[in-house]
Amino acid sequence: MDWKKEILQNCEWKEEISNKEEKEKVAKIIASKVKDGDVIGFGSGSTSFLAAIEIGKRLEKENIKITAIPTSHEIKMLCTYLNIPTADIMEKRPDWCFDGADEVNEKKWLIKGRGAAMYNEKFNIALASKTYILVDKSKFVDRLGQKFAIPIEITPKALNYVKEELFKLGAQEITLRLALRKDGPVITENGNLILDTKFNEITENLENKIKCITGVIESGLFINYNVEIIN
Repeated sequence: MDWKKEILQNCEWKEEISNKEEKEKVAKIIASKVKDGDVIGFGSGSTSFLAAIEIGKRLEKENIKITAIPTSHEIKMLCTYLNIPTADIMEKRPDWCFDGADEVNEKKWLIKGRGAAMYNEKFNIALASKTYILVDKSKFVDRLGQKFAIPIEITPKALNYVKEELFKLGAQEITLRLALRKDGPVITENGNLILDTKFNEITENLENKIKCITGVIESGLFINYNVEIIN
């Protein structure tokens, strides 16, 4: 017996979506790439949210069957609302995936993770044979880190140690991300904390250096990944 979906009836994005027309354009482009039988990694963020809606419309209209691997609770709930079957990364491997980005430079290096789901997003990208990054013009920067800090997911017990090690790597500012609608920090889907970390310079080996710190689960730096930018 299926659950009734009353609690999901207001499954809307939590705030006003910036550059919505541009994001809806790229959402339609990604929906046009869906084929029957695909296993698709669904990213997080407002652009991925709009893309999921467009994919849902196409599935209903054309009776296409796919499986989604969502990277956040929000996108999983949206897929449930849209009648898109979901699976865990332990059950299926994505044929391809899509996601948004917070910043993109000319080398296709990315900063992601404002939604605190970069671990799951990076896992999808690592496993998929093709990754599409959906962005509007506001996401392009001359220098990575120009607008946003790098989100770094850490185990709670490693908070102080990781902060010390990040400063040794050249971090200029480190902030524990706090939740907007509750007292205390943001807790990721994996039960961890987020440190938003600013560097004056982001070098090609910085992602690996951050990942080598004991207690770091993942960072929002995506350097030299095989992605196609759609804008």
